[in-house]
Amino acid sequence: MKGLSPCMVTQLGCQARQGMIMENITEKVNSVITKISPGGESVIRFFNPLLIVVHLWKYRNLIGQLTWREVVGRYKGSFVGLGWSFIQPLIMLCVYTYVFSVIFKARWGMDPDESKAVFALALFMGLITFSFFSEMANSAPSLVLANANYVKKVVFPLEVLPLVRFLSGLINAAFSLVVLLVGILMVNHFIHWTVLLLPLVWLPMMMFSLGCGYFLASLGVFVRDVGATIGILTMMLFFLTPIFYPISAIPEQYRFFSKINPIAIFVEDARKVVLWGVMPDWPWFFGGLAFSLLVLIFGFVWFMKSKKAFADVI
Repeated sequence: MKGLSPCMVTQLGCQARQGMIMENITEKVNSVITKISPGGESVIRFFNPLLIVVHLWKYRNLIGQLTWREVVGRYKGSFVGLGWSFIQPLIMLCVYTYVFSVIFKARWGMDPDESKAVFALALFMGLITFSFFSEMANSAPSLVLANANYVKKVVFPLEVLPLVRFLSGLINAAFSLVVLLVGILMVNHFIHWTVLLLPLVWLPMMMFSLGCGYFLASLGVFVRDVGATIGILTMMLFFLTPIFYPISAIPEQYRFFSKINPIAIFVEDARKVVLWGVMPDWPWFFGGLAFSLLVLIFGFVWFMKSKKAFADVI
């Protein structure tokens, strides 16, 4: 320290201490960030579905707040507000009943003496199930891009975004389901007890939709054409799925393709337990459940592995 004044020595000492303090703070912050956002961690553990649930459960308060904001935000500024969640499906049910029971005089064919309005109920049940999946699939590719401000925040868990959209769609589907049950009571004057199995029957559909949502949300960041492609594919799938027609209307030689269509299985099982009072086809149900679980696991792992590169692309 020869040639330095006491003041300069003191100043250099202070700067050295400040540098050591900043290094310690940086290490602590990096440690906290690693704990909050596992972007730099191995994702192998997420091949265990229970650990996926545990991981997401840590952010339950954030997920609840974001979900409520999205549900309310859909009708923000309107006079009716959340009432539109009931009004829209009610109008749809009335239109379907009029068009198919009065104009087309269509029948589903489950019972020779069935009411013409049963066709509208069967159609509406299929639309509720399919719309839940299609809404998730169509919105997922732009989900991360629409929330680009969160990508730069290393402490924000991006994996909650697809789950928030999933829960928002599930709430809207629940509103439509209430309208459907009221329609069933008005037409049939009773509801089959098998309707209690609907949460179980919808479980594969929900896991499949969420898994596709995670995969497409990640893929949409890197390939911007995914959104338009998925829109076309979901429209094709809409007409290839027995929504406007029963599986029995499909020629026997082509019926196998509906059996391997997971959305068709979900739609048919939902109709069976809600409208017809029939148990689902259990072998196909458990096959669809296993397949949907794999889609969810690989979709989540893909998202967690690729989310580290989001900030470099957006």
